[in-house]
Amino acid sequence: MNPKDFSSQDAGKVILTPTGFWAFLPNPLPPNISWSVSLVSTLSEAERELSRLAALVSTFPFPRLLIQPFIRNEAVISSRIEGTRASLVDLYTYETSQLSFFERTDDVREVYNYVRATDYGLDRLKTLPISLRLIRELHEKLMENVRGGTLTPGEFRRSQNWIGPIGCTPSSAPFVPPPVDMMHQALNDLEKFIHIDTEIPTLIRAGMIHYQFEAIHPFLDGNGRVGRLLIVLLLCEWGLLPQPLLNLSVYIERYRQQYYDLLLDVSQQGAWEAWLRFFLRGVSEQARDGVYRMERLREIRNAYQPIIDKDRNSKRMEEVVDYLFSRPILSARQASDGLGIPFKTATAYLSKFEKAGILREITGYTRNRIFQADEIMKLF
Repeated sequence: MNPKDFSSQDAGKVILTPTGFWAFLPNPLPPNISWSVSLVSTLSEAERELSRLAALVSTFPFPRLLIQPFIRNEAVISSRIEGTRASLVDLYTYETSQLSFFERTDDVREVYNYVRATDYGLDRLKTLPISLRLIRELHEKLMENVRGGTLTPGEFRRSQNWIGPIGCTPSSAPFVPPPVDMMHQALNDLEKFIHIDTEIPTLIRAGMIHYQFEAIHPFLDGNGRVGRLLIVLLLCEWGLLPQPLLNLSVYIERYRQQYYDLLLDVSQQGAWEAWLRFFLRGVSEQARDGVYRMERLREIRNAYQPIIDKDRNSKRMEEVVDYLFSRPILSARQASDGLGIPFKTATAYLSKFEKAGILREITGYTRNRIFQADEIMKLF
């Protein structure tokens, strides 16, 4: 890391470690930022779009069922940023335990762990606020039995790491996070900022926290995924979203290089405004995207209502239809277990949906069949 590249100390300072290489130590949050007209305008738009999404969730007929596809879409894209190749179809099929459909399951397992970590985090927030303890627990769930799973999952690093191309060293890497002893103090300062009462707008705080976490880089692997997961958990904990329906990783993946460059620019040049505007634009775009998907899901659900009304047991039929929105790829066994109905009954309902064109069988098998709701899957 070249200290000459770090021309500003607005975000932190470059220090020479005892082992002879340079590292970056971020300043405690919050930084001093100038509230330009552009930043205020971008913030206002993000708050408006996020409020619109939150309001739609609160009036949606079956909001609980929406959580799972949004969580899984976020898991797929956030993991793809780190190099996995699993798709949403792969993930849903993996969850039916039909592993024979894949030549490899390593990537799918990483994505599945992201789903597990998200579900765990949302449940844990009921009894534990976002904290260093929760962050470690999320990391442990994320890294269980996958690549990097031997690199102390659930524990902050005890050795130096660095960020750069394969084969680089701490001396040649473009960015080196703080040494271990200083890392712990930086994490303590970050936790205090998460909990402190402040007049800083909540979305600005979230953008600052994400940068700070990535700059500290407290784990040997999985920092990017944990950092992105923290964003949606913060929005839920702070009451900006009732459910995790903001797929911000889609925006980050679309502008991946700009995302990395802007984070580095904060460290090197103190370019807080450029980073925060990028972050806020992402919130706006993905909030609008969430509203669009929810409105389309409602249209699809309404189109299925005549089929429900014609069934002799319309209440049971409605339960099965709504279950499809949370599991648009499923087996009869999965429907049986998820809805608490006999396997034979679940099979009969899936056959009805297949005849109605709602479901399509995707294995070609006569046993262990898997069905896909194409119209719902296409939306994600």
